[in-house]
Amino acid sequence: MDIDSKLIEATRGFLDPAEGMALHEAAMEASRRGPCLEIGSYCGKSALYLGSACRCNSQVLFTIDHHRGSEEQQPGQEYFDPALFDAAQGCIDTLPHLRRALVAAGMEDTVVPIVAPSRVVARAWATPLALIFIDGGHALETVYTDYTAWVGHLIPGGLLLIHDIFHDPADGGQAPWHVYRLALASGLFEAEPRVGSLGRLRRRLCGQVPQDLGTIVANL
Repeated sequence: MDIDSKLIEATRGFLDPAEGMALHEAAMEASRRGPCLEIGSYCGKSALYLGSACRCNSQVLFTIDHHRGSEEQQPGQEYFDPALFDAAQGCIDTLPHLRRALVAAGMEDTVVPIVAPSRVVARAWATPLALIFIDGGHALETVYTDYTAWVGHLIPGGLLLIHDIFHDPADGGQAPWHVYRLALASGLFEAEPRVGSLGRLRRRLCGQVPQDLGTIVANL
């Protein structure tokens, strides 16, 4: 198994090891069928799990992030990390940390960082994907946009993974849970066992992406 556990442990991130291994296993399966994509690179912890699997199958992982930090990572917020704040720019900048992690792991030929908001990249995207992992900003509008912008690019039988699924608001924000339910309500996916807060859905072999997602949301 091509995983550098010491490097992963030393890389900043909010991923539980069991969730990380579940990502790795999902990517080992999916990357035999096509490229994988993650939304929310942060400093690279999840990319190391996903990328190590893609490397085993000579496949590519695209990882998208604007690298300015999500809503809860800004100064004064709960998950602000002063080490990620670039005083010269006056903002969060996680890109150098991702690049260092990829260099240390020898994954520069496997993991392709894309520095932009995911909705912008999706406008010009044409490559079918075998796996999509959503773990960007956790505001409802952000998670919903990541889902609607990308779900149409997932191949039949492909895997949709959503991080930070919490039933109870006391355990965490509800936006990923809301979008997870939206995906199930669409009829496009079948649920697979969750690992910690990692939701796993498999796209059905038949079925089209619903056009009227607003109606589905209203009925949740």
